[in-house]
Amino acid sequence: MIDLNLLTQALGDLDEDLVLDLLKEFVATGPTEAEALEAVGACQAGMGTVGALFENGEYFVGDLIFAGELLTEAIQVLKPVLGGEASNDIGTILLGTVHGDLHDIGKNIFRSMAEAAGFAVVDIGIDVAIEEFISKAQEVKPQIIGMSGVLTLAIDSMKETVDAIKAAGVDAKIIIGGNPVTKESCAFVGADAFTTNAAEGVKICQGWV
Repeated sequence: MIDLNLLTQALGDLDEDLVLDLLKEFVATGPTEAEALEAVGACQAGMGTVGALFENGEYFVGDLIFAGELLTEAIQVLKPVLGGEASNDIGTILLGTVHGDLHDIGKNIFRSMAEAAGFAVVDIGIDVAIEEFISKAQEVKPQIIGMSGVLTLAIDSMKETVDAIKAAGVDAKIIIGGNPVTKESCAFVGADAFTTNAAEGVKICQGWV
């Protein structure tokens, strides 16, 4: 079994070689999907360390971007044991960070995990205008629309976007995610579900399809 604490520390230290070596050795032992999800959780905990160091001024924006890329790499290594290979394309998720918010780490984590679970994910990026969400939804006809935001103002942007999507007659489940999201804000926004945890978010989406 993989040393989860060491994995968390290695990701927090941005030690790419150690993170990938640990995961490759782990995958070679034939772990269960549940054990692989524990490894994902350890990586996410490492991302928490990175976020704290960034807030303290010890890490910079470049470190945040690198950490997000490293996490994506880590999940790619784990993909074969996350159940995504057998059930390819179980549904389509349209994903983006709402207008006014430029954060993409949480969105990228969710995208990687959703793809690993067998979803086709159409990622339209950050600071996405309401009109772009609507036009892309009408084009790709996703079963699920995911909206991400880290700033408090993202809640208002999410509400505006959800209201417009519903007014346009787009038929899709809507999940919102990010630090400021709560049960109350989910009700305010008018979304079907919310999450602050990528793995939990993917599970919710799997339940919908």
